[in-house]
Amino acid sequence: MTDSPLVVDSRKLPRQPGASLEVVVPVTIGEDFAGEVMRAEPGAATVHVLLESVLDGILATGAATIPVTGECVRCLTPLRVELPVEFRQFYTYPGVEQPDDEDSDIVPITDPELNLTGAFHDAVVLALPLTPTCRPDCPGLCPECGAMLADDPEHRHERIDPRWSELAGWRESDPSPEGD
Repeated sequence: MTDSPLVVDSRKLPRQPGASLEVVVPVTIGEDFAGEVMRAEPGAATVHVLLESVLDGILATGAATIPVTGECVRCLTPLRVELPVEFRQFYTYPGVEQPDDEDSDIVPITDPELNLTGAFHDAVVLALPLTPTCRPDCPGLCPECGAMLADDPEHRHERIDPRWSELAGWRESDPSPEGD
């Protein structure tokens, strides 16, 4: 048996379709539970796993709530949210024909311990938001000066096309009144 807490002994579950077993597993979240912008906070989490015996194997369903941190992609405000994560993994009994699809989520049972670590890790990383925002209508930062646009909705910069910049100076130096 490995040292991972997400390895569950399948011998505790009767090999009879319809039988189930609930397991609560404390898990330590590591540094590798991260995406480009958000990452799971390292520390302890609790994973609730339901093992269900079916005709061809065991269906493992897990759920946890993971604290994640990162920053808003628009204004760079630090974020911390509780992310619900769910995962499923199907394990087939020995002798059951496996599908030819290499991307299948079906894993053959090779020993009595079911290792849910990979399924849990993948579920957490895939659940992390790719473009998190502090609020849905976050205006972000000013591209000119970096000011927080949420603090000053009227924030503007006077921009003159460089091709016309010489004419802007001419208008200021022209002594004639307008309309002539």
